[in-house]
Amino acid sequence: MNNKQPGSKNCFVCGRENPAGLKLDFYTPSPGHARTEIELPIKYEGYPGIVHGGIIAAILDETGGRAYMDDQHPFMVTAQLNVRYRKPVPIETPLVVHGVATERQGRVSRAHSEIRNMEGEILAEAELVLVDIPEEETAGIDLEALGWHVYPG
Repeated sequence: MNNKQPGSKNCFVCGRENPAGLKLDFYTPSPGHARTEIELPIKYEGYPGIVHGGIIAAILDETGGRAYMDDQHPFMVTAQLNVRYRKPVPIETPLVVHGVATERQGRVSRAHSEIRNMEGEILAEAELVLVDIPEEETAGIDLEALGWHVYPG
């Protein structure tokens, strides 16, 4: 199973209409897993040739949360994000990002995510604590108006 996940219009990471956004596509290779492949342009550079750490954190955050994206889980927000930068993440280089759902207790979930180069080395990784948004807070949200759907291509 390698189903494409929905995205939105304005999200910084997945938003199709956000001019500053990363516009990443996410897939579910198997239940409890999320994956994307990226090659970040120079506009996301921190030090010369290296992706800015905040961009790395945003990608790891989104990918970890998306490991729970299925019909059984409501939307969640990140309560804690612990990032470990192992090696510089290079600009304009193919990379793979994985997210894994690791534990769920009530409204609280945990996940792990990592960015790897094509040789399989872990360049950055994160541990996340996620909390469900109460259903009453999301009940009136018009997902279509947010552009929340699977985008082609």
